[in-house]
Amino acid sequence: MGGISATSGDYVDIGYKRWLEQDYLLDRMTLSDLVKAYFTYPAIQVYLLLFAVCVGAAVYLMEAPLPLLLAAGLCFLVYPLVEYLLHRFLLHGRWLYRSPKTAALWKRIHFDHHQNPNELSVLFGALHTTLPIIVLVTAPIGWLAAGLPGIPAGLAAGFVIICFYEYGHCIQHLSYKPRLRYLQRIKRLHLAHHFHNETGNFGITSNIWDHVFGTYYGKPGAVPRSPTARNLGYTDQERERYPWVADLTEAEGDDALAREGHGAS
Repeated sequence: MGGISATSGDYVDIGYKRWLEQDYLLDRMTLSDLVKAYFTYPAIQVYLLLFAVCVGAAVYLMEAPLPLLLAAGLCFLVYPLVEYLLHRFLLHGRWLYRSPKTAALWKRIHFDHHQNPNELSVLFGALHTTLPIIVLVTAPIGWLAAGLPGIPAGLAAGFVIICFYEYGHCIQHLSYKPRLRYLQRIKRLHLAHHFHNETGNFGITSNIWDHVFGTYYGKPGAVPRSPTARNLGYTDQERERYPWVADLTEAEGDDALAREGHGAS
């Protein structure tokens, strides 16, 4: 269910390249700009396609609707905890950048986002990182709750969740004030995570687990300003010991300069 064929993979790769040809800076975009960019992003299209496939499979295998609704509901309940744990201990952990095998992954999935919080191209998750997590979390929950039909039901819930997560995360960085108080609150907390102190407010869709684990702060003045909110602890000293992220960043900078020079010639 989580795999993509070579043909569809080529389509996604071409879609990414075309999408990246545009400049998507959230501090300069309107809500309508975001909606257009959101629905044309290839990963979002893949999630929506897989959601439809999973719903069809769940209906086909269904013996009774209630267990499937239970499976989906449990996925929605469990996801905020998974989100919190991954964000706090994986994305903000330091072991990924300390290995040359995982440094590029860490750079792509979180370092670049904290370096450039308004850059939409590094805000969205990549399929090769999101799909395995969705499958590993939601498929077992669906199976435990409803047996075989619960697996596609759980996966369908997972694809709805990731779509909501990505959209909500975009709204938190968009130069736009949401109408819903819930969205206003989590946006304020997330911006404090980015620009004041990154060691708290890890929840993106919910702050309940920040309360549970003591990492919640409602106002920036409640905790000291962190000197590593932008670099996530990847300081000059760390760069000397673990240079791979710095090398990749420098190489990308050189590529960007080369493209600018080529375009001006």
